[in-house]
Amino acid sequence: MTIADIRTEYRRAELTEADVDADPIAQFIKWFDEAVNAQVPEANAMCLASATPDAYPSARMVLLKGVDERGFVFYTDYRSRKGRELADNPHASLCFFWGELERQVRASGAVQRVSNTEAEAYFASRPLPSRIGAWTSHQSSVLPSRAILERELTLNEARFASGVVPLPDHWGGFRVVPDEIEFWQGRPSRLHDRIQSKRDAAVWVRRRLSP
Repeated sequence: MTIADIRTEYRRAELTEADVDADPIAQFIKWFDEAVNAQVPEANAMCLASATPDAYPSARMVLLKGVDERGFVFYTDYRSRKGRELADNPHASLCFFWGELERQVRASGAVQRVSNTEAEAYFASRPLPSRIGAWTSHQSSVLPSRAILERELTLNEARFASGVVPLPDHWGGFRVVPDEIEFWQGRPSRLHDRIQSKRDAAVWVRRRLSP
């Protein structure tokens, strides 16, 4: 079998305009809950695409850590490549793929930092090793050797032996405030259902896109 021979015929469900909530955030939460209930592995995993001011793109997988009417939230090191790109060009696209349900959701829009209060609350909820790790790694910077990272980890484990780990100044959250969200349901013969909600001022306009 070659790469070109790998394909899946999607037959699980269909998606009509009537199926999609007028509020696309509510529709996303509905689908997300269904993915969790279906035990899709890491249902909150999403591909985040950012770009430099001169439009050079980059993408990576991150984890959704919050969603409400304001948008989609994830956390990272502000010094990372994505952190620098989002500071210089505050726009991003997200893509979720739940293969077990033959569904995909895409969202794009402006990006803003979450409040320090939100970041502190989430940071405090993380496991202790993850909090210490945020102090240990300068994400995306060149690392001469793994030994250097492990030495820094040992120092920080001693530094924070009490278990009290403050939020680093270089670490926090971003919120993608969507102006476009698309719901995709796989269908046979690659004639998939695509329903897009696009913001027009304060109103979401829903329309079907050709597969």
